[in-house]
Amino acid sequence: MDSSNLTSLPEEGSEETHNLHSAFSSIPARLPSQTSSQKYAPLDWSDYFDREDDIQIPDSDDVFHVYMAGTEGPVVFCLHGGGYCGLSFALAASKLKEKARIVAMDLRGHGKSATQNDVDLSIKTLCGDVFSVLKTMYGDAPPAIVLVGHSMGGAVAVDVAAKKSLPSLAGLVVVDVVEIEWSVKSGSLRNIDSARVSIPNTLKYDESKKCYTHRARLEETEQYWREWYEGLSEKFLSSPVPKILLLAGTDRLDRALTIGQMQGKFQMVVVRHTGHAIQEDVPDEFATLLLNFISHNRIGPHGIEIPGLRRPPRSKP
Repeated sequence: MDSSNLTSLPEEGSEETHNLHSAFSSIPARLPSQTSSQKYAPLDWSDYFDREDDIQIPDSDDVFHVYMAGTEGPVVFCLHGGGYCGLSFALAASKLKEKARIVAMDLRGHGKSATQNDVDLSIKTLCGDVFSVLKTMYGDAPPAIVLVGHSMGGAVAVDVAAKKSLPSLAGLVVVDVVEIEWSVKSGSLRNIDSARVSIPNTLKYDESKKCYTHRARLEETEQYWREWYEGLSEKFLSSPVPKILLLAGTDRLDRALTIGQMQGKFQMVVVRHTGHAIQEDVPDEFATLLLNFISHNRIGPHGIEIPGLRRPPRSKP
């Protein structure tokens, strides 16, 4: 080979070398990939809610944990599904609180709530818990309440509304009520960020087993599962307040609901491409649907707002 035809490399420190380095230095550095522990690390509730509190029920040892956000508008009182917790509504709360007050309750046997009997999930007991928390928080003059219930919490919300014992109830929102066995066994949560907020509070560390276990002992509550859903459609339809049913699929509708929806007795929205936990999978869309529902039905901080009608000033205690 004739070495005279070979081009010599530039010497270190020469202008050619500097230009060569400059060309490569313009290529952006490759970002380090996220580790699994970083991707799924827990997120703090305070990024979404404004505060938390423990509601001690008078004359009992029951304490219910609540997360709250917002300072104006009606109270959107959220009830989670079986095996979930109040933080199931965290991502949605960050948008809802712009126009409403949010209260998300940890139901009995779930999250940070502590009761004398954590496995008594009878519909009667769960409804009694909701009434007790509302009474303790707001006394005899509660603001307008929009009850929002997901899955098992939806059954509780419907039963509370059906009792017609909450005079300030202004709206009812039921989210994808399906049987608890399906909910427990399915991979029903698809939003990673929501899972990073809500899932940690559904688990507890078992020292004897040296592992994490579910906080809610749902298997021990099987005796109550049927009563959560018996007559639910009829109760929902009989509630006199504005109602909306949010579903992940139309297969959730039974005959009574199908007829009721055709008769215009309630609003129904099928939220496509989501799993069972609609409020977690698409929190922004969920919040928008709720705010539109509140606006459409003119639900204000003290009830249904009628244009042109001035409410008398509320007497101060």
